[in-house]
Amino acid sequence: MNVIIYNDWLLGCSLPTPLPLGVSPFYYGIINDMCSPTIEKFGATPANIQWTVVRGDSASFTVSLLENDEVTEFDTTGWTYSATAYDPLADVLDELTVTVDGSVVTVTAPADITANWGTKYKSVVAELSFDLQAVVPDGPSSMTWTPVIGTICVLGNVSPVPTRTTGGIS
Repeated sequence: MNVIIYNDWLLGCSLPTPLPLGVSPFYYGIINDMCSPTIEKFGATPANIQWTVVRGDSASFTVSLLENDEVTEFDTTGWTYSATAYDPLADVLDELTVTVDGSVVTVTAPADITANWGTKYKSVVAELSFDLQAVVPDGPSSMTWTPVIGTICVLGNVSPVPTRTTGGIS
């Protein structure tokens, strides 16, 4: 899954202060190209996505931060990122893997973490909330911005995990 966020309000590396409805010049949009691409405009509201993961599998999604022309990468020099998933039934926070290449951020839920999400053998075994946060330098201090929040829909995996033997998978 790819999420493209374009920003005209991050110019000068300062994040917006929300203004009354209809007054705010700030917006960003997403293009979510899972099945049918859409463009949505938000105030300072994060993009809210549903991420479907199969229990025990690795899964990733990518966020591209772009200028308003939707082509030019936004300068994210000095930004740091973190992503976390929360399982409300187990009351557990899982740190997700975040890799950055310029203004492209990839969030990965490794198989060893997703293996613990949900129980039983049914279609949907768990729903977790997650977010991606960026810490953006702002002069001598920094600001925290959450560009993406959402729900992880965990599907059950009924296949046993194969084990390796000298002759191959058994």
